[in-house]
Amino acid sequence: MSQFKYLLVLALSMFAKEIYAQHTDEINSNRPGETMSAYAVGKSVIQVETGVYGINENHRLLGYDANGYGLDLNLRYGFLMEKLEAIADIQYQKEDFTLPLDQYSKSALKQTVLGAKYLIYDPYKNYEKKINVYSWKANHSFNWHQLIPAVSVFAGANFTMKNNPYAFSPEAMISPKAMIITQNHLGDGSWVFVTNIIADYIATDYPSYGYIITLTKGFSRKWSGFIENQGYKSDFYSDAIMRGGAAFSLNKNMQIDASVSHNLKDTPSIFYGGVGFSWRYDTNYKEVRINLDDAPSQPRSVRKAAKRDQKRKDAIE
Repeated sequence: MSQFKYLLVLALSMFAKEIYAQHTDEINSNRPGETMSAYAVGKSVIQVETGVYGINENHRLLGYDANGYGLDLNLRYGFLMEKLEAIADIQYQKEDFTLPLDQYSKSALKQTVLGAKYLIYDPYKNYEKKINVYSWKANHSFNWHQLIPAVSVFAGANFTMKNNPYAFSPEAMISPKAMIITQNHLGDGSWVFVTNIIADYIATDYPSYGYIITLTKGFSRKWSGFIENQGYKSDFYSDAIMRGGAAFSLNKNMQIDASVSHNLKDTPSIFYGGVGFSWRYDTNYKEVRINLDDAPSQPRSVRKAAKRDQKRKDAIE
């Protein structure tokens, strides 16, 4: 293959890597944790992440016990460009409360968030770890570049219906939500560390600020596990939650998962346990591919320059 064709193919392959780095061979789900990953699903890709959970709650001071269930649904769609993703995050919850002298139930859409995520920095864009053919130690030393995180931002809105028993206000309202997301791939790539910094219910009487940090370990191509810590604080409600669980890949586009969660306070004390399913539809996703035999021929000016270089080389020899 001519030098020009080689350079052309190399340039196009680098461009393709930059543009299509979001899509992965295997499904990359946010489940079973609560953090949002920094990377998008890929242009024209649709991903559904859903699950069902059981909840047990009791309050030490108020003296009530509650049991119920909930449904999670997260819809993700890559559009316009590889770095951009539209997200719909919906959660329904129903609980039955038992007090010494009373019983009651409440159910509603506990959360309805619509928004978009955009990757603003990818540390692996145009990066390639160099191999030192003379040093085994250099090739196996700690790669400090992996400490540089991918960074995304999320902007959206909470939609709360009137008389929602899970809301702090009986009025219907729309309130902004914003998030900064970082993601690191550590070690051999099987460790993933994700951080979300969240500002929720912005500009309301009870804005909430919080974080979620998740450490995921891939044990094999099929199995992965995670641990997670979440904290949030507002004048309406504050808490800290620990989670753990595992996911199993059924195939490149399907995943099942299970997890448990428990908060750190007893006013109330809350325990969750759930299972979930993630599915990706990427039939419409297209990668840029190039056939070396179809690469364009050299321009006339390039051919002339090559001939001049060859004549000089022949004259020297």
